[in-house]
Amino acid sequence: MVAMSNKKLTKKDLHQMSWRYILASQLNWNYERMMSSGYLYAVLPAMKKLYGDNPEQLQDMLKTQNQFFNTNANFGNLILGIDIAIEEEDGYKAKDTIVALKTALMGSLAGVGDSLFHVIWGTIFGSLAGTLAQNGSIVGCVLWIIANIVLLFGRAYLLPLGYKQGVKLVTTLKDQLASFTNAATVLGVTVIGALIPSVIDATVPFVYENDGVELVLQDTLDEILPALVPLLLVAVTYWMLGRKKLNSTRVIWIILISIVLLSSLGVLA
Repeated sequence: MVAMSNKKLTKKDLHQMSWRYILASQLNWNYERMMSSGYLYAVLPAMKKLYGDNPEQLQDMLKTQNQFFNTNANFGNLILGIDIAIEEEDGYKAKDTIVALKTALMGSLAGVGDSLFHVIWGTIFGSLAGTLAQNGSIVGCVLWIIANIVLLFGRAYLLPLGYKQGVKLVTTLKDQLASFTNAATVLGVTVIGALIPSVIDATVPFVYENDGVELVLQDTLDEILPALVPLLLVAVTYWMLGRKKLNSTRVIWIILISIVLLSSLGVLA
């Protein structure tokens, strides 16, 4: 019978692992095991403390912790906290439980984290900061810096939260994760749609004149649908991102070259 671990992790250990994960979670990102190396580096102090007296168990757990792992980088700390809480309680016999736990959580928390941080957080604060900066206000730059500092240090509290709450935190929210993900996605898409006319400034400068009659094409387009040109540009960009032979870098270059050409020809302003 395998004895439970009698080693206890300190606040210093938790703090150390939290920042190890924040700073190194994606430094060795690769297509074979994704974020496993960063996760292993973060959890290493706990592995040495819990299994350091048994080299065979330590080696086996290090191999286990280096298996495929991929989730939202901001929520990885939460999984790490739950992981070490279980291992501190049950020791080596929790090996299979840890594998199952990481497999189950990394997908669901990736969806929630991507919607919350990439869609909502980045869109709202990035757009506000960008709009203020475009208007010449230094507040935009300061706002973006503060938003990222808050996000950085906020991540550090997720590991202690996962460590204290353990599996209870996930089981309590299990039935709400899907609904929260959908709601966050809808909110993010709504925010993006609302920001299109305020962030993207593109107009058609063509003016038709005949016998003293002047037709401003942009005014006609605005009567059909305000901000129609920015909307079409976003739609074309979104369509290009879905093509197999196009990636984000190529799409950016296509947009830059196209805008320069269309602007020089007087098609867009």
